[in-house]
Amino acid sequence: MSEQQAAEREEIQSKVMRAGRRTYFFDVRETRAGDYYLTITESKKFTNEDGSFHYKKHKIYLYKEDFEDFSQNLDEMTNFIIHEKGEEVISERHQADFNKEDEVEATETDVSDFTDISFDDI
Repeated sequence: MSEQQAAEREEIQSKVMRAGRRTYFFDVRETRAGDYYLTITESKKFTNEDGSFHYKKHKIYLYKEDFEDFSQNLDEMTNFIIHEKGEEVISERHQADFNKEDEVEATETDVSDFTDISFDDI
């Protein structure tokens, strides 16, 4: 079986997680020996100057013999982050006082903000 054919093997089980411009794919696949393994793919959308777009993908292959250590390390690191910084997202895009309703209100047009102009005045 060629490398391309192996890469194109049908997923046994799949799950998709969308996160802003990123999408994560969790796919269970089968080895040549008939065992299962997990691939985790991060796909991120980039927009070119001409308006077209492309995706960059990064993939992790995770085999059963590594599941326990991987899970323990992931739990340890995520717990550390939550313990040190809390669950609130801290970034320029996610301001602590951000309110989506305020953003909607600010973008709505208020007719009273416009000056009444007649074409006869021009």
